[in-house]
Amino acid sequence: MDAVHNFSDELALVCLYLAFVLPLGLSRNFLRSANVFNSAGIIAVSALLLWQAVARFLDPAPVLATIPIVVGLLAAVGNWGVAKLLQGPARDNPAIRLAYVHNLGDVQVSLAPVLSGILVAATGRTYFDPIIAGAIAIWIIWATLREIASSHEELISPEKISCGHADEA
Repeated sequence: MDAVHNFSDELALVCLYLAFVLPLGLSRNFLRSANVFNSAGIIAVSALLLWQAVARFLDPAPVLATIPIVVGLLAAVGNWGVAKLLQGPARDNPAIRLAYVHNLGDVQVSLAPVLSGILVAATGRTYFDPIIAGAIAIWIIWATLREIASSHEELISPEKISCGHADEA
């Protein structure tokens, strides 16, 4: 699930990057595409994660605790690095702010499997894995919808914001 989620993130970041380096007319289209990949992609992946969490809760599967711990820690470091790169530009651009907020959330989301792995290792109870996964999916959907609602006009009509180009008449 995280691989699909990261693929959606990467597509959004590529579109966002292209929006800042291509001529103004093309930039607006790439900015819209980045917004769609970043918003719709994360909501779809989170909904699928929630569905899988419910299925795993109803039909538990064995969980090797060390795998989510190691993978979660590595993912948290990677997401933190991306968030730090986006932090400065996020102050002036709603599309970059959405990507920044998303990656900050991903740091926390990446630590959730660590918690799950620790709880499974400490207790032997595998139900912690789907409970934590479901809670994170709900949180991601809520946070993404909240950011879309607060930046709706800028995200839907990016021509009202700057893509890093000088004003062209």
